[in-house]
Amino acid sequence: MGSEVVEEPTETTSLSSPRKIQTNDAPTANCHVSVTPTTLSIVQPHSLLPKPVPPTTTYSPNDVVVSSSATFAKFLRQRRNDLSSAISKGISTLKHSINDQNDCNCVTEFNLSGLKVFVTVENKNDASFARGRMRISFFSRSNCRECCAVRRFFRERALRFVEINVDVFAEREKELRERTGSATVPKIFFGEKLIGGLVELNALRKDGGEELERRLTAAVGEGPSAPAYGFDEAAEVEEEEEEEEEIGRVVRVLRQRLPIQDRWMKMKIARNCFAGSELVELLVRHHGCAPSKAVEIGKQLCKKHFIHHVFGENDFEEGNHFYRFLEHEPLISKCFNFRGSTNDSEPKAAAAVCDRLTKIMCAILESYASEDRRHVDYMAISKSEEFRRYVNMTQDLQRVNLLELSENETLAFFINLYNAMIIHAMIRVGCEEGVINRRSFSDFHYLIGGHPYSLGAIKNGILRSNQRPPYSLIKPFGTGDRRLEHALVKMDPLVHFGLCNGTKSSPKVRFFSSYRVAEELRSAAREFFENDGIEVDLEKRTIHLTPIFKWHSSDFGQERNILKWIINFLDANKAGLLTHLLGDGGHVNISYMSYDWSINS
Repeated sequence: MGSEVVEEPTETTSLSSPRKIQTNDAPTANCHVSVTPTTLSIVQPHSLLPKPVPPTTTYSPNDVVVSSSATFAKFLRQRRNDLSSAISKGISTLKHSINDQNDCNCVTEFNLSGLKVFVTVENKNDASFARGRMRISFFSRSNCRECCAVRRFFRERALRFVEINVDVFAEREKELRERTGSATVPKIFFGEKLIGGLVELNALRKDGGEELERRLTAAVGEGPSAPAYGFDEAAEVEEEEEEEEEIGRVVRVLRQRLPIQDRWMKMKIARNCFAGSELVELLVRHHGCAPSKAVEIGKQLCKKHFIHHVFGENDFEEGNHFYRFLEHEPLISKCFNFRGSTNDSEPKAAAAVCDRLTKIMCAILESYASEDRRHVDYMAISKSEEFRRYVNMTQDLQRVNLLELSENETLAFFINLYNAMIIHAMIRVGCEEGVINRRSFSDFHYLIGGHPYSLGAIKNGILRSNQRPPYSLIKPFGTGDRRLEHALVKMDPLVHFGLCNGTKSSPKVRFFSSYRVAEELRSAAREFFENDGIEVDLEKRTIHLTPIFKWHSSDFGQERNILKWIINFLDANKAGLLTHLLGDGGHVNISYMSYDWSINS
């Protein structure tokens, strides 16, 4: 039974004559207090409610009134409890007096003092009532077509369900194997009963779905539970089993004992640094290392991004060279995947970290974005367990070795990271009145492979092969910038259709696999042009293009060459129109559409 309580304004208890207490400015033994007795005007309640007892006023031996605020508060609490009891009693009485068979959809109204109560009696035999309260759950993985079909089926029928993505909640894969005997997905449960996968679900939908309705209604017991927020069993087990490396213990000692201070070098002040000779001396004295061994340890510390040369001149050399710990580098403290200290565990493989983060972000989009990925629920993402785990995982990016990535792996790694950072920035930085705050987004950084990367550095420095951003005369990376060695050797213009900046006019958000990234980028370009990326006006001989081509004209070439290039990604209709315009020898006008900077929420 459901009930809705609507509170209306009503007359409240009032004091007919306020209490007056007059005292001298300074208390004395012979002070005189004038007291006017307090009287209360009580509103008579409904007959179903017990009559309240007015607060009493007591007097001290010296005829001073004792404050009745505590007594009055007690009276209000009692009146509230009495009111709740009366409402419950009235609803219970009505429940027993209504015939469930004949009046299952009726709405009954009755009045209490100051309240209007509407009572709707639900028929518990109704199939929708049963479906709303039973437990549907299924195990899934990211980027699984059959899992997407199951999810879509439940959503279209407004069925509430629990999804356990074993790519995100890796600790639940053991439960999947125990319950089903295999690790294949999807695996669907109605209550505690295993239904099967998509094939079995489709079989239940035959004959008008009568068997499905029967199974839903008959479902009993508890199936797989929803993932708990803030609990990562797999991560905790991994941390317990992971032994601290020798170099980690060395770093901890160096942080405590090295003289970290500002130094003067080359007419510049180097903040929070130490000399290479000081590190070698400390290792020789404290760890008993030979000088050559101490220098080798220093090189390992640089290679694994524990320390860096303050001017990036060398990896590590003994002598009057200054170094600083990674956490003391400029901008590091402002990186959104840095939490006061670096991740000192052994760096994971960059490809493995990228794959893990990509699967989590794909799971987030499958749960909190529209089917076409045009609309993203950033508020729901910010409160999800998947996003919490993603943020924790980003700490593994701090000291990964990017040089071990191939060209395609680097391409997929940074495209995926850019799109994930946009979602993170949308949640942490936000927007102003539904429009992207581009200045705040430009300051959004991640610590990746020992260096800070902004969104612009990833897009223009890495993915566009260190090309100048639009309306700028400066390249993202200077000649001595260590990040330059990770920039792509050859710029692929299709990258622009794989990047989503969170606006309505940008390509939709998606994530790519390293072994199919070229094919997936071509698919992204075709989908973009099928929607709003290009319009052909045959009568006016005008082509309307997205301003992406205008901003990054150096990536696409001359305008006529751009049109020839676009033909490869158009459907038959648009390709035919554009080919006709280009082939008759006449002049073709190119116009650029306005860009919608409002967010895609």
